[in-house]
Amino acid sequence: MPMEITMPKLSDTMTDGTLVRWLKKEKDKVQPGDIIAEVETDKATQELEAFEPGTIAKIVVREGAKVPVGGVIVVLAAPDEDSEAVARAYVVKPVPVAAVKESSTTAAPTPIPAPARPPVAPAPVPAPSSAGSSDAGRRRRVSPLARKIAEEKGVDLAVIEGSGPDGRIIKRDVLAAATAGTAPPVGAASRPVPETSRLEAKTMELSNVRQTIARRLLEAKQTIPHFYVSIDVVMEALLDLRKSANEQLAPAKLSVTDFIARAVAIALTQTPAVNASFSSTAIVRHGTVHLGIAVAIDDGLLVPVIRDAQTKDLRQISAEIRQLAELARTHKLKANQLTGGTFTISNLGMYGVRDFMAIINPPESAILAVGATEARPIVKGAQVVPAQVMTLSLSADHRVVDGATAAEFMSKLKAILENPLAMLI
Repeated sequence: MPMEITMPKLSDTMTDGTLVRWLKKEKDKVQPGDIIAEVETDKATQELEAFEPGTIAKIVVREGAKVPVGGVIVVLAAPDEDSEAVARAYVVKPVPVAAVKESSTTAAPTPIPAPARPPVAPAPVPAPSSAGSSDAGRRRRVSPLARKIAEEKGVDLAVIEGSGPDGRIIKRDVLAAATAGTAPPVGAASRPVPETSRLEAKTMELSNVRQTIARRLLEAKQTIPHFYVSIDVVMEALLDLRKSANEQLAPAKLSVTDFIARAVAIALTQTPAVNASFSSTAIVRHGTVHLGIAVAIDDGLLVPVIRDAQTKDLRQISAEIRQLAELARTHKLKANQLTGGTFTISNLGMYGVRDFMAIINPPESAILAVGATEARPIVKGAQVVPAQVMTLSLSADHRVVDGATAAEFMSKLKAILENPLAMLI
């Protein structure tokens, strides 16, 4: 008997999904666990698995189509059935592809904040509008990360076919082209190239993720009374400890983010009032630290969650951050890896950002913004001396966290980071 595979409900807030890409074609045989397609939900792009063996008889939904939860997307013939006969007998009205509309009007090109995974982004990341090179009169869409990698590796974007939504060129396309030798010779790539304008007048249809982000960001700023506390941390002891640890752990490396995550987990156990959420009738203090770490991807940010972070040592946290970051960048995160956070860390220090104020990710009550570690003058004793200093900024929900509580948390976090041996205990 033929089996209908429908659009699954991949998140608690999902009402429809966009079929981004088919990884199998009609007449292909599939087994349970085979990945047959990529689906964009309101949280992320996720892989769609087959749960029964059979042969793909009829693909009902074309790439780019938006389908409600429960809508049929593909028909699978049972192993003992003729897939062509099933395809002929099965009649379903195809779902039309939602075309991206481009505006011919001129708009002021401005950087767009790229927020984290829904329900709300912890911090904005500038994302310049994609400049497309002409290909037979067709505008090409390129993600900012893909463009940056292409420039670094000397890859000609004009010869790449994008595999992202609506043919968008993304990171994996550029890396594949570089590996396959699509990049020009090193000598040619190293010659100075005149800077070309990336400005392009265009109106892009909002994806499922962006629509959810827009709604939840507005809700967060309108309904949560944010207040902000910043503190400077002298990082020299931590940087020395990190250097020594990395020499012992080579080739594995500990990042500054790993140390900050471990320190935050410890500080939250010492100030549990910050590891809490607001409800209409109560303040809920969480009995464990589920720590969200903002990760940059092609089209913005996702925030995978390290569960029970307070029970994990520095090396465990480091390994989990690397694993979750890779899953995020390859669009392989599961829905349960993106939900349930009790506190979030957003680090823009690697971009040279000195300090910033992040947006709280409800139902969490606080988020930590991490700036760059840089040389600054400090007063030590009676002298002004240079030191490596980092600014941390806490955004807190004043319905849950009082000013003194936020200051206590930041003070404890500073003490842990400036005396980092405590993190190894």
